[in-house]
Amino acid sequence: MWGKHSLLQYRVLLAATAALGVAAPALAQPPAGKDPPTVGEVRVEGAPPPVRTSIDRNSYSVANDLQATAGSISDALRNVPSLEVDVNGNVALRGDPNVTVLIDGKPSGQFQGENRAQALQNLPADQIDRVEVITNPSAAFDPNGSAGIINLITKKARKPGMNGTARANLGSNGRQNGGVSASYRAGKVTLSGDANLRHDSIKQDYSRARRITEPSGTVRESLQDGTQGGRINVASLRGGLDYDVSKDTRLSLELRYNRFDFRDRSYESFGEAAGGLLTEGYDRFGRTDQDNEQRAATVRLHHSFGDDHTLDLDVGQERIAFGQARTAMSILRTAAGPVPYERILGDAGFRKTTARLEYARPLPGPAKLKLGYSLEADDNDYRNTGLRGRSAAAAAPDPALINTFLFDRQVHALYVTYERPFGKLSVLAGLRLEVTPIDLDQVTQAIRAKNDDTSLYPSLHLSYALGDDQKLKASYSKRIQRPNPFDYNPFRVYQDPQNFRAGNPALEPQKTDSFELGYERRKGGAILQATAYYRDVRDSVTDVVRDLGGGVFLTTRDNLGKSRTAGLELVANGRVTPTLTYNLSSNAYWTEIDGRGVGLGGRVRDGWTVSGRGNLSWQAASADFLQLNVFVNGERLSPQGYFKPFGGVNLGYRHKFNDRLSAVATVQDVFDTIRFKGVIDTPALHDVQRFIPQNRVVFVGFTYAFGGGKPRDQGFDFGGGGGPPT
Repeated sequence: MWGKHSLLQYRVLLAATAALGVAAPALAQPPAGKDPPTVGEVRVEGAPPPVRTSIDRNSYSVANDLQATAGSISDALRNVPSLEVDVNGNVALRGDPNVTVLIDGKPSGQFQGENRAQALQNLPADQIDRVEVITNPSAAFDPNGSAGIINLITKKARKPGMNGTARANLGSNGRQNGGVSASYRAGKVTLSGDANLRHDSIKQDYSRARRITEPSGTVRESLQDGTQGGRINVASLRGGLDYDVSKDTRLSLELRYNRFDFRDRSYESFGEAAGGLLTEGYDRFGRTDQDNEQRAATVRLHHSFGDDHTLDLDVGQERIAFGQARTAMSILRTAAGPVPYERILGDAGFRKTTARLEYARPLPGPAKLKLGYSLEADDNDYRNTGLRGRSAAAAAPDPALINTFLFDRQVHALYVTYERPFGKLSVLAGLRLEVTPIDLDQVTQAIRAKNDDTSLYPSLHLSYALGDDQKLKASYSKRIQRPNPFDYNPFRVYQDPQNFRAGNPALEPQKTDSFELGYERRKGGAILQATAYYRDVRDSVTDVVRDLGGGVFLTTRDNLGKSRTAGLELVANGRVTPTLTYNLSSNAYWTEIDGRGVGLGGRVRDGWTVSGRGNLSWQAASADFLQLNVFVNGERLSPQGYFKPFGGVNLGYRHKFNDRLSAVATVQDVFDTIRFKGVIDTPALHDVQRFIPQNRVVFVGFTYAFGGGKPRDQGFDFGGGGGPPT
């Protein structure tokens, strides 16, 4: 798949990353009387602000990413090593899209299922302080997500008195956003809150060209061209209360509210020919109206018995109400074609209940023991109805569009981890037991099923100090990938005249054994990391595409075959000059996918993917700061084909008028190069799908800090560092 030119680019990228890491200044010695840390979090002091590393994770600051000041969470994640985000907001970790997204260590319904990409694109990033990338989580974490975990850590306010910031940004194409964050601390009470409004315009062109060779030898070809545009309004609110019951006990309450208001209009032209003769053609005018409302509440109790001896309890509930209406009118150019008018209504209700009880205490050694129980319970209801007819006035309910699906799942987990240094060697071992009952009810088809699972998930992390500035790391974890709730729904759901989708109530979770071996070197504020990894996946949950005839396809889900991935990731952060800092990363991996069970001539496929990103930050003057970000996501395999590479360039500039007021200007996708192209390439089916979004946007904004005391300038880091631990 990759030719000499691509391999040459990869070698150059690796060489540049390694050279910059080696060229970093010498490491400063630890203060007198203090031993270097062996277990737990490492603070890499110096400039740029440090990347936080620990035995089981890396943490990257995005609090001062200029793109994140006006952009979405997706914009911020594009600048984080190990992560890739496509044009539709789908995030992948080292090329694997099966990743779990958490907020402050807790799951959220808005980041699960098919709506996760939309939530990442819509929610503002300015309240995210840093991103933890956990590629091999310990047993203290939910093992769901074969690639690992992305943990979004929100900003915390602990300054005495009243403090806050106000932000306003205006962008091209009618985009705008703003918000206020404030906190008040007096004595034992801390109040905090955020309010954000966001308006985005949406526009993209798309096309889909298909060629199917039928068993009779007849070749059927179709071409779909379209454009869509609209807007998204987002409102988000958060309120928090912390009460220090005593010097050792804190009680916290947090409330969140988010609302998405999406309106979209589209036009597409479709034509199909069989044996060289036009068989179907139409023009289709569509409209989509969608509303999504989320409410969440969490209560937390933290008690400290002494150093590293703690008890934590938190209970939360989240409710999401989702409503969508899709209306389409078709003008036929041939006798065959879709019903001229259709209106499809979808309503869903999601309720997620979470609970966690965790006890940690130090042991002789020094060692640390952690015991915990967690619960994650999902109660989801999906209801769809639809009308079809020759016109809106003549439309009547269509049974093929009506279905009700109920989904209930609970995940009960007991876990234990044990962490201890043995001289230069640090060990973190863990074991997790999960019991997962699942109840499915396809009401319309009178299909009821159970799909339960009980499994053990071990984890092991090792860290060995080669010296004061170097260490080796090794880790193993057993992971799963639970199917999304709607993946279990067997009802054949209409997507458009050429495509249907159905789930499979018999799906089993995908299982992964994940291995890593890493090297870390720190030099005077710079850090170089090299990580080799291998993932062995069984019972892969895979899309299966089948030809229903007449140019119509059905996509289902099944456990088919297995896949293997082996790769090398390099990350380097440091300083080139006193005013110029860098953050570079590259990732190259080989993947083998067994696609023989997906139909239409699927086969075993393998190939290399190479991706990379680079960030430069320049303090041009005391009041002027500039950032440059470049990223390239390489070609990636799918069970029946591949996704083409794409990349982009972002620019940012900040000017500080004084300690409270600053202005920021950013340009996203400077050269308008972010594209999506997916290809299915089998002997029976050749399918090319393209999306060309309007990604280039210019933002100009102002941020004002208010409250008592002089605001602390945290500096800037384009996805590559972080502040001191909280």
